[in-house]
Amino acid sequence: MTTTAPVLSVKNLSTSFLVDGEWKSVVRNMSFDVAPGETVAIVGESGSGKSVTSLSLMRLLAPATSRIEGEVMLNGRNLLALPEKEMRAVRGNEVSMIFQEPMTSLNPIFTIGRQISEVLVRHKNMSKAQARAETVRLLEKVRIPNAASRFDEYPHQFSGGMRQRVMIAMALASRPKLLIADEPTTALDVTIQGQILDLIKVLQEEEGMSVLFITHDMGVVAEIADRTIVMFRGDEVETGPTEEIFHRGKHPYTRALLSAVPKLGSMQGHDWPTRFPVLDATTGEPAEPVEVTDTVVLSKRPVLEVKNLVTRFPIRSGLWSRQTGAVHAVENVSFDLFQGETLALVGESGCGKSTTGRSIMRLVEPTAGNVALDGYDVMRLDTIGLRQMRRSVQMIFQDPFSSLNPRMTVGTAICEPFIKHRLGTTKQAKEKTADLLEKVGLSADMARRYPHEFSGGQRQRIAIARALALDPKVIVADESVSALDVSIKAQVCNLLLDLQQSLNLAFLFISHDMAVVERVSHRVAVMYLGEIVEIGPRAAVFDNPQHPYTKKLMSAVPVPDPSRRGIRRAISNDELKSPVRAMGYEPPRREYREVSPGHVVQIG
Repeated sequence: MTTTAPVLSVKNLSTSFLVDGEWKSVVRNMSFDVAPGETVAIVGESGSGKSVTSLSLMRLLAPATSRIEGEVMLNGRNLLALPEKEMRAVRGNEVSMIFQEPMTSLNPIFTIGRQISEVLVRHKNMSKAQARAETVRLLEKVRIPNAASRFDEYPHQFSGGMRQRVMIAMALASRPKLLIADEPTTALDVTIQGQILDLIKVLQEEEGMSVLFITHDMGVVAEIADRTIVMFRGDEVETGPTEEIFHRGKHPYTRALLSAVPKLGSMQGHDWPTRFPVLDATTGEPAEPVEVTDTVVLSKRPVLEVKNLVTRFPIRSGLWSRQTGAVHAVENVSFDLFQGETLALVGESGCGKSTTGRSIMRLVEPTAGNVALDGYDVMRLDTIGLRQMRRSVQMIFQDPFSSLNPRMTVGTAICEPFIKHRLGTTKQAKEKTADLLEKVGLSADMARRYPHEFSGGQRQRIAIARALALDPKVIVADESVSALDVSIKAQVCNLLLDLQQSLNLAFLFISHDMAVVERVSHRVAVMYLGEIVEIGPRAAVFDNPQHPYTKKLMSAVPVPDPSRRGIRRAISNDELKSPVRAMGYEPPRREYREVSPGHVVQIG
């Protein structure tokens, strides 16, 4: 450990918010240092105060409704005492921040290239040409394919994972002395998460950059942090070297956080999805044991049949906007989903798994193929038929903030589909809303609040409650637990498993979290560049992966072991191929072989 003066020194940091005319304390007496080149992790769950701590350090809270006390020293200057003009020169230059939700941080009316270049022009005095070249290099470094051609694209043209990579490139553009990373890899797939963690490590070595890493993922903490601070309900409950925290953690909450982390390989010997251990919200200790879900009866007839599904998006260019190519997002995908079954679609951002889910519901129009859902020929339905069909299937979207109306209370948002489909009276809708809020771990009186009053994890639970309002037969869960902290992730997954048991629900579970997929799935389909390259029973795929891409996904899963901090994955940027194809391109005919009953892998 270096003995030089810390880059950041925080003393007795306390933050309060003005609520109903009274000051409510949310962070109390936080004190810590971050040395040059050091990574300090603040770990805790939604509502623990870790994100408020980071926003307080950067003075990004509304002055009228927040009060920040204490001392935040950055290279000898107290940030809390600086005039706002000087603070603006600090943000994005000496200190950069990566936020949790990229779509709320990127300006939708400017291209991503312009937004990154602006940082370089403003803080590094580069010319526009220099800034463009450096921006393309940064985009390539965070593994965005065709970086030069995507410079002029807008945030909505990127997947959730790719938007987060743009945010990371922007934060690293000015080579800051301190990087505050607030859940920067939460929504990323495991291979990209590994790349980003490696990238941060490399930049630290090159620049001596310090990192304050805020997360709920103990696997990530183990891989990146020199020291760890554990927060629980606004208080710092334990701090120390990461190895000490992991191997000899003293506080019950620290031990509970570690015990709740899903570990790849923990399902060996289990034939059925298994419930997670859940943490008690008050004490932070495990509240109930693991319980095997073994009573779901799978039907013989699939509730969802997908045959040769193809979805392509045209690429237009030139003065007359003529089509010059296409994004082959989904290419010849076929699978069945049975009542009472969970089929997981796994793969990296941009592999086509979310587009597959949206194509099935015709939220995007497929190019070809057949989809039969609960007796409906989905491809032939008109507007009225689609509305009726969507009573049977509901979707939980990846980004809860963009899928909730900011002007509508969450209670209204949850009960709206119930009322629109005329399933009961207004009173019954309110009763159902209260029940659903309780089921997803929130309280009924929260129905009167608006989306911005909730944390990211709480907003995702609200989105899940809304999806359950119509009692659907099939739920397409698109990264529905990716942004949740460990205990809430466990609660939501257990809720989905319990609902599956009691209502015989079918889940199309779209995820990049291999450890969660292993625990909740009956079958697993691995997608790469729009195609299913391996599909089979969960145990067969995880115990005996055959395709190189499946093996790559599994090897990239973070492991909660601090001894792995020196590991570099060294995955080449060239390995991430693009689904963009020229006009007239015909995909090659694929061949498959059966490894074991129901376990099929693509050859070549």
